Amino acid sequence: MILDSLANAPLYENLHPRLARAFAFLRETNLAALADGRVVIDGDKIFANMQTVAGKTPDAAPFETHRKYIDIQVPVSAPETMGWLPAGDLRRATDAYDDSRDVAFWADKTDNFIRVLPGQFAVFFPTDGHQPAIAAGQLKKIIVKILVEK
Repeated sequence: MILDSLANAPLYENLHPRLARAFAFLRETNLAALADGRVVIDGDKIFANMQTVAGKTPDAAPFETHRKYIDIQVPVSAPETMGWLPAGDLRRATDAYDDSRDVAFWADKTDNFIRVLPGQFAVFFPTDGHQPAIAAGQLKKIIVKILVEK
């Protein structure tokens, strides 16, 4: 997991060959002007999901894990809190892994929370369990999905 400002994104671009293009999209796009929906950046290798979601409490927000994609999550309209646990430590599956959606959901709890502000990002790798959308009220956010395989 990585938490930082979009201004510092170039520090992380060498971690995966597609990160540079994903971060360039995030820095060069007026995210607040994007409508909800899928934004294709490089086919199924890099794409984004802009979404407006109802904020949840930590008890109502499930953990999720992915196997095929790295997530870059960026709150656009308001701060967002996200929980974190190593994916290997998650034990209480609620929805088994769905290969077509690349997601599994978990009911585990954590004391590890980060607060992500607009202009900041959190990167979650397949080794990271993450608990997004903890916020008060509506939250507009973008999630860039980066295919792990090269």
